[in-house]
Amino acid sequence: MNRLQKIALLTVTCGFFSSQTSAQNNSTHNPTWWAKYQYLAHNAASPGGGSNSSLTVGSNVDVSNECGPQSETYITINPASAKSLAAGSNEIFRDPMRGYFSTDSGTTWGGVDVPLPPPLQGTNDTRFGSDPSLVFDTRGNLFYSYIVVYFGAGNGVDGSQMAVARSADGGKSYQQLTLFGFQSGSNHFNDKPMITSDTNPASPFRDRVYVAWDAASGGNAIDGGIHVARSSDAGSTFAVARVDNPSGPSQGIGAVPFVGPNGEVYVGWNDYKNNLIAFNRSLDGGVTWDAQRTLSPKTAAFDVGIPAELFRRALVYPACDADRSTGSHRGRLYCSWMDFTPAGVTDILVSSSDDKGSTWTTPRPATDQLTQLVDRFNQWLAVDPVTGDVNLSFYDTRNDTTGFRFMTDTFFTQSVDGGVTFRSPNVRVSSISSNEHDCDGIFPCSAINYGNQQGDYEGLASHGGISHPIWTDSRRQLESSTGCRTNLLMEEVFTTTVK
Repeated sequence: MNRLQKIALLTVTCGFFSSQTSAQNNSTHNPTWWAKYQYLAHNAASPGGGSNSSLTVGSNVDVSNECGPQSETYITINPASAKSLAAGSNEIFRDPMRGYFSTDSGTTWGGVDVPLPPPLQGTNDTRFGSDPSLVFDTRGNLFYSYIVVYFGAGNGVDGSQMAVARSADGGKSYQQLTLFGFQSGSNHFNDKPMITSDTNPASPFRDRVYVAWDAASGGNAIDGGIHVARSSDAGSTFAVARVDNPSGPSQGIGAVPFVGPNGEVYVGWNDYKNNLIAFNRSLDGGVTWDAQRTLSPKTAAFDVGIPAELFRRALVYPACDADRSTGSHRGRLYCSWMDFTPAGVTDILVSSSDDKGSTWTTPRPATDQLTQLVDRFNQWLAVDPVTGDVNLSFYDTRNDTTGFRFMTDTFFTQSVDGGVTFRSPNVRVSSISSNEHDCDGIFPCSAINYGNQQGDYEGLASHGGISHPIWTDSRRQLESSTGCRTNLLMEEVFTTTVK
């Protein structure tokens, strides 16, 4: 049975989502667009967009500053101008993806809607975007990758498609939209795209763009699997290759592409059928790929219903990067992922490779090892291309005051010795804790869940000794905002600067 067939439906209550009691113990993990689909299937999309300004709260910056909930965030840095940042997030109550841009190292932000294609057919059909990731090339082009989900009123999901929008002005506007990889029906859909580009000046594949995703098909080995698309014409066209075992069960998710210092292309993903972190590589710019390899076995298979993300469930996925600096660890590969500890909570593990992924070190925790029970999840890893430092951000429940590990903060840690050790104590970067547990329809309350909680991932970008973590934050859920239909900002996108 595929994921959509096993989905526990969400109910729409007072204009926002409340998970049914039966869904609390559900072991499935819905795609992050499912909550958005359920809302839009029962409600008109919220009109308009956010403002082009942001609010600074201490050292934390509200990137989105927009009515309604945003979640599942990503951020990138322009390698040609490190003060230029771009970010993105899911919208829950609106159709488009949301894009953000900053020209002052993240001090202030503007926001725009990312373009969507027209519906497939008919006046009752519609579509929306989900699952953001972004990257710059060396020429200043910005690429925003996401999926487009098509559905008709009362007819369910018609299909899904990969989308890459290109911006020539740092994300202030998007001038091109390329679509590919269409899958029809609700049981064949594209999920979790991640994008990267080759920014190595001497690479023979410089400025080639890569997108990795899973074409979920309920275990159908023919049209499912992990796919990587490549573009050598600034995102105008993409050629697609399958990179997992073609005779396998097609039960993988969370594919992340990354590029080595000489143009090598790597991809890691969660092979949840075999319960391992899988890996593959291409040495010819993504044209041909080796056989699938095992990076590491693991304990948590697909997702974990940790208290802080019990209804969404925390997804197991790798976040990986390569050292492209001129330092002593140039070429070293790093991957991180969430797994169970012997105590039954979740932690973030890191492994590295010095032979282009042929062998990997024994995974080790990158976090503070505390005596209290703490969950860590939704990590992202970024290797600074200038310094070679390995940077990691993640949600952490150590500051919970409810007694149930509901409350989260975003923490940051760093390795300056090639991943051998990580900075301890970890650094708290969110100045106020968030509680993304469920309100069960009671409003106002101290917790919030508008269908996706934190989403499946949060982002991190690093360059020149400066890192920018980005995360979903609910500190402003009870504040009114002019023009908000519900008078609530709900879940917002926050970031900060770590020097």
